Amino acid sequence: MQVKFKKISSDASFREFYRIQKNLSSSILVRANKDKFKNLIVYSAVNKLLINNKIKAPKLLKEYFKNDMMEIEDLGNYSFLEFIKYKKNKFRNYKKLIKIIFKLQNIKLISYIKFKKYKIKIKKYNLAELHRESDLFFDWYLKNNLKKKNFNKFKIKIKNELNILYKKLYFQNRCFVHRDFHVSNIMIKKNNIGLIDSQDVIVGNLFYDVASLIDDVRMVLPLNLKSKLFDYYLSKTKKIKKSEKNLAKNDFDILSVQRNLKILGIFVRLHKRDNKSDYLKFLPHTWRLLNLRLTNPIFNNLKNLLNRVISKKDKKKVKF
Repeated sequence: MQVKFKKISSDASFREFYRIQKNLSSSILVRANKDKFKNLIVYSAVNKLLINNKIKAPKLLKEYFKNDMMEIEDLGNYSFLEFIKYKKNKFRNYKKLIKIIFKLQNIKLISYIKFKKYKIKIKKYNLAELHRESDLFFDWYLKNNLKKKNFNKFKIKIKNELNILYKKLYFQNRCFVHRDFHVSNIMIKKNNIGLIDSQDVIVGNLFYDVASLIDDVRMVLPLNLKSKLFDYYLSKTKKIKKSEKNLAKNDFDILSVQRNLKILGIFVRLHKRDNKSDYLKFLPHTWRLLNLRLTNPIFNNLKNLLNRVISKKDKKKVKF
């Protein structure tokens, strides 16, 4: 049997991926340089949970956890990002992804995942966790745009405003949240849709993954398609009562803003700390998405604060 190893593109984590080709079959070798427990063991446990709930995810084939590696099923190298680019009827195809979100949200909530000898606790998206994520905006993006004196002053003001907004969230801790549900983490192989990069799963808000998908920084979607997808989710979900539906848009907008502030920080961190500069090209579109959601009147104070510290010119900047 002829066996070939080929390194494939890495992601935003500290993992390395190698495709193992064995005659006509292939698998993926994952090597975790850091966070072995999360990137190997938790990832394998979450994938098993997804598979048990009829969501396609990479199966664990062989474990080499002591050596910081594992071999998993190969879901191919054709992501939904490549698949959707040239599709005319994007709505029809995006509906399939909304249906995967429904499957995720229908998984029975548990406090722990049992996997081999491990008992893995599932965290909840509480107020502290929301702040921990959006603090990446201050620590990496804003810090690299403002002088220290102004940075400290505006960090306090913006963080206080975010705190008010996060406390307005209504549909909290009702379902499993993938946490990184975007077009590059969804793979297409033989017309099957598979989900990867699921190691950060958490119990959280119904609209987090919906916002991740609709306001994905990697995809420019027309406003009418965004609206249709949001309305489709709202019309089909069984997790929301009719009397609650008027609260949905605020939760969606707040979580889109929270996520995209986090992403601004993460992408600058990848550039500054990890020497991964490709992600900077997404910064202008991230700001466009933020500005779109900041038109909701609940963001008037936050919008004014952000406009005071980040100019239109800086929002288009891709160099740090």
